Amino acid sequence: MATYWSSKPEAIFGELKSKASGLNQAAAEKRLEEFGPNKIERKKRITPLIIFLSQFKSILIAILIFATILSAYLGNMLDAAVIFLIIILNAVIGFFQEYRAEKAIEALEKFAAPKARVLRDGKITEIFAEGVVPGDVVLLETGDRVPADARLIEALSLAIDESTLTGESTPVEKLIGELAENTPLADRKNIVFMNSVVVRGKAKCLVFGTGRQTEIGKIATEIEEIKNEQTPLQERLSGLSKSLGLVIILIAGLVFAIEYFRGLDIINVALTSISLAVAVVPEGLPAVVTIGLAIGVQRLARAKSIMRKLTAAETLGSCSVICSDKTGTLTKNQMTVKEIFASGRYFSVDGQGYSPDGEILFEGKEADIKSEGELAKMLLCGALCNNASLHKEKAGWQISGDPTEAALLVSARKAGLNENSLKSEYNQIAELSFDASRKRMSSVFKFRNKIVVFVKGAPESVLSKCKFIMKNGRVKFLTSHDRDEIIKANTAMASKALRVLAFAEREMPSAVRDYKIESTESDLVFLGLQGMIDPPRPEVKSAIQACEDAGIKVIMVTGDHALTAKAIAQQVGLRGDVVDGVELAKMTDKALAEKILGVGVFARVTPEDKIRIVRALQNKNKVVAMTGDGVNDAPALKKADIGIGMGSGTDVAKEASVMILEDDNFATIVKAVELGRNIYDNIRKFVLYMLSSNVGEVFVILGASLVGLPLPLIAVQILWMNLLTDGLPAVSLAFDPAGKDIMNRKPRSPNDAIITNDMVGTILLVGFVMLFSALGLFKFELFNGASLEMARTVAFTTLVVVEMFNVFNSRSEIESAFSSMFSNSYLILAVVFTIALQLAVIYAPPLQKAFGTVALGLSQWGFVAIAGFIVLAAVEIKKVLRRKNRATAAAF
Repeated sequence: MATYWSSKPEAIFGELKSKASGLNQAAAEKRLEEFGPNKIERKKRITPLIIFLSQFKSILIAILIFATILSAYLGNMLDAAVIFLIIILNAVIGFFQEYRAEKAIEALEKFAAPKARVLRDGKITEIFAEGVVPGDVVLLETGDRVPADARLIEALSLAIDESTLTGESTPVEKLIGELAENTPLADRKNIVFMNSVVVRGKAKCLVFGTGRQTEIGKIATEIEEIKNEQTPLQERLSGLSKSLGLVIILIAGLVFAIEYFRGLDIINVALTSISLAVAVVPEGLPAVVTIGLAIGVQRLARAKSIMRKLTAAETLGSCSVICSDKTGTLTKNQMTVKEIFASGRYFSVDGQGYSPDGEILFEGKEADIKSEGELAKMLLCGALCNNASLHKEKAGWQISGDPTEAALLVSARKAGLNENSLKSEYNQIAELSFDASRKRMSSVFKFRNKIVVFVKGAPESVLSKCKFIMKNGRVKFLTSHDRDEIIKANTAMASKALRVLAFAEREMPSAVRDYKIESTESDLVFLGLQGMIDPPRPEVKSAIQACEDAGIKVIMVTGDHALTAKAIAQQVGLRGDVVDGVELAKMTDKALAEKILGVGVFARVTPEDKIRIVRALQNKNKVVAMTGDGVNDAPALKKADIGIGMGSGTDVAKEASVMILEDDNFATIVKAVELGRNIYDNIRKFVLYMLSSNVGEVFVILGASLVGLPLPLIAVQILWMNLLTDGLPAVSLAFDPAGKDIMNRKPRSPNDAIITNDMVGTILLVGFVMLFSALGLFKFELFNGASLEMARTVAFTTLVVVEMFNVFNSRSEIESAFSSMFSNSYLILAVVFTIALQLAVIYAPPLQKAFGTVALGLSQWGFVAIAGFIVLAAVEIKKVLRRKNRATAAAF
């Protein structure tokens, strides 16, 4: 058999071994055992324990765990306790962020129809939807949620809301005839899909797909099969951890060997080595990165971008392509009448969305509705031949019913015609509902002593039933010239991607009681056309331009028609080719990869197409953000590097996303990208700060070992110094404001290392300054007869103060520390607080005992301050040289 949409019903009944009266109960029960319940059950579940344990996979964490065990074994319980606390804190934060990411399939499970009406043994039976099986005949009516994928057998005026599956912005009118085998998903008008909603009409359909064999079920399977890949930051930190691990092993081994051959006992040798490990490992890095990301996430939340996964915040900064849905993302998801044709003239309609504020204009001036008889009549027709409603709430104007009909209510209100007031004069006595074969709807009213029929529908359908036309307030015979003029107007409006409806009326004898289609919808008087569109959000055009300035390509990926998508793309400034689903299906992956960067719009796409698009872009080494709000978007949202769900979207889309736009505003993405870049810049700042500081500590300890000096720092001092300097000052760097050029830079490559060659140069420079200043002062104190405790206190304090100066160096790799010294008040407070804590450690007797310190004199503080200024001056000179080199390169 061919496909279910291209085969005749008789063939499908035969294939499924069913009949028009439905299955018998025994056969249904047997099939339920064979095919399983009609629900989406998870094939595999990731338990909370697995998520928690996964937080300990990092090599850096493994090193810290080893340091904790060794510290405890050697009796340094304070060191062990503090390091262990950092490890657990980092794991708990990561656990709670990632636990929610595994709920996407659970949301799909809940997104199921609870009841269904089926024919069993020839009788209508209501059952739980999970009991529906292939071969069941299901009955549908207005308001029902479709329980499974099924082929239509009978349909009466059936319209289905498939927006959560296909992205189609308006209800789909359904048919029962056969379709071509290559018909795209969104155009299969003889198929109803699980979880879509019946907006209008009745139907009888034959189920062929249940559970995971439905389109919704396939999406669930795709989501499960998509792996959660590491973000660029995770990959870089993982690489950094591996490098540090290797360095730690080599240096600790070297120190162990030196100290052992110097004749020190094994315990002291081990203590020295563990001190070095503590010094070189930036044990605060995982926690500080996590806290930095959390601060960035809070900033994003204030900008109405909710991050569901911490690490995704910085990924935004490397985003190079945004694949955006059209409906509700680039557009308002509010059908709006923009153009009217009546009596041979064009009228424009201003205003936004469903708000009735606005005017109907002719040649730029407000039209005189009273003098425009046919215009007023047409608007009246649109308001009364209508089943939608319009009402105002705190959130603004809201609708109930078909968005297209709601748009007609709004255009009428802009002319002063309120449907509620009109209904007090016009008493509806009959309705001939819309159906896909007639493509018309008629409403019959009693108005005073007259029977009036108002008709709306597809222009060619309505025009075919018109014999007269209203022009200049008078009814005249419809001439061939009039018809050509109307067809020309319809074509012109349709070319602008407007959805065009025609309107007509007639009077009927008051004696008529039976309103049949043939007699009621004949000899009509043509009134005019209204063209409507789901308009772009006003801020989208500038947002797309901002993306382009930042080197980010924007691609529209929509289930809507190519003509509509192209028109919206032109209005918002999207450039590139338009590729529809049929053309895309014919492309090989290689052909798609070659063409994709030149495409601006993909139209009539399926969920599988979206996955292909994302994958093709990722194969081009692009960091892809995908926006979406429907169930159909979920697999691509999860596959993308940054899945961006809409706040008003489905739970499925939100759960598959790592970021949610609270206001559904595409422009918010631009702000989020800026913040994402700022987050990554700030992470690099404290990576630079922490590593340069820690490398300095290593140089000091290693240098002391190489020249035969006593250990200049004890383990508790090293740990305190790392917690002190790598804590508040490092975290405060997360509050650094964005640079002025942040959105004029191209996106960084996913392959870029987190530490550049220039950063390595800075790290080594700072390390050597710390080596010569701290170790020099340590040796100086010993040479002048100071106690070991005094010499250690001087070295200890020198390193703390130098690191306080160094934190200002780390704010920019090229700009002077003095150019924005006071722009981050949190950093100033952090430095002051850190110095205050260090003073307490030096001068408070209980802390002196715990940390092995003694009070310093004024002259010693003078030398310590000079060391701080030296490191600031050294890095400033390096920055001046780099700025000169950049200026020279730019000149050529």
